[in-house]
Amino acid sequence: MSPFRAMGAVTEPDRILTLDVLRGVAVMGIFSVNVVAFGMPEQAYFNPSAYGGAHGLSLATWVLNFILIDGKMRGLFSLLFGASTLLVIERASARGLDPARVHFRRMAWLIVFGLCHFFLLWYGDILTLYACMGCLLWLFRNKPVRALLVFAGGLLFVDFALMAFFGNAFIQAEAAAQAPHAASSAVATWSDMSKAFARPTPDGLAHDLALYRGGWGGIVAHRFAEAWTDPLVQLMFGTAETLGYMLLGMAGLKSGFLTGAWEPRRYRRIAAIGLAIGIPAYALLAWNGWRSGFTTSILFADAFGAAVPFRLAMMAAYASLIILFARRAVWLRDRIAAAGRAAFTNYLGASLCASLLFNGYGFGLYGHFERWQAWLVAPCFWAAMLLWSKPWLDRYRYGPFEWLWRSLSRWSPQPMRRSLVPA
Repeated sequence: MSPFRAMGAVTEPDRILTLDVLRGVAVMGIFSVNVVAFGMPEQAYFNPSAYGGAHGLSLATWVLNFILIDGKMRGLFSLLFGASTLLVIERASARGLDPARVHFRRMAWLIVFGLCHFFLLWYGDILTLYACMGCLLWLFRNKPVRALLVFAGGLLFVDFALMAFFGNAFIQAEAAAQAPHAASSAVATWSDMSKAFARPTPDGLAHDLALYRGGWGGIVAHRFAEAWTDPLVQLMFGTAETLGYMLLGMAGLKSGFLTGAWEPRRYRRIAAIGLAIGIPAYALLAWNGWRSGFTTSILFADAFGAAVPFRLAMMAAYASLIILFARRAVWLRDRIAAAGRAAFTNYLGASLCASLLFNGYGFGLYGHFERWQAWLVAPCFWAAMLLWSKPWLDRYRYGPFEWLWRSLSRWSPQPMRRSLVPA
């Protein structure tokens, strides 16, 4: 079966529809978990007892997000980044351009976008990490599918081993800090290790609320003064997983899996197996966290260590279901595909709008919602992505930030408007 090509009011001979639909679902799904990090202290992202409620609807929201969304959409986004990067390299070569120059210019500007995103808008940026991993992807561009799978498997095994090691270290450090007559050094070590995951102290919470309910200048100054190493820490701990997923994306493109070239029964089988493995496993991990009273070390070990293999199963299942959905010529599919074609703009635009919604220099809603209430913002952002993306791309070749990235990478303004072609 041939790969699906994008369809609609405007012809797109170089678009692969399944990739666009997958990317659209991923960028919307990512915001459904990120919204908590925009609206309340960062500890609440992983630990529902830290802020925003750990009972009733808020507990249900955490459980459903943990089981169904958290980590899976980011994983799909990483797969698609790997596949898209390979497409850009191959198409540059086919057009007689220098693929190395095209690729590394794109990655250099992506680092600039990522650092601006981190320092000026939101601490949860992934673009800087993606750009650095994108530079490494160049080394794998000509590898066959089998080699890509071997390298990806090795990296993901390393990630699993590292996260298991750190999870065990967290458990031991928390036990040492909470032991009778614990040494002050053990307490200090645990306090430093757990500050991004444990319930904040009253003073720490007051400082966080004051910071994000204050002005933009104070937030930016805080990031430059106290959080400037965060992108380096993310790079240190996220390399193996992120690069592994990106290599799987390259393999998925070359093998035809991500382009929709496989038989439907293969996708259905992968979806059934992946969900049968992933959902019960994640449900068990969620129960384990709740049973422990949301003990910080247990939450860390489960989310970052134990969940690793089950996350991959869920990602494969979701990708298969989305690819099957992309075969159906329905209006929603085309809207989601457009959101995926403008994923860069939708990702950065969501950060801009969420920052204005929650932070003190905007509407100042930071810390005023329970978890379930904050999550209700996500469907509103999904609707906005679906509403604007397709009409814009019916008239223009790229989303606004896609155009800016492309123009900067080529150091020349790219043609933006397009001519409409009857469907």
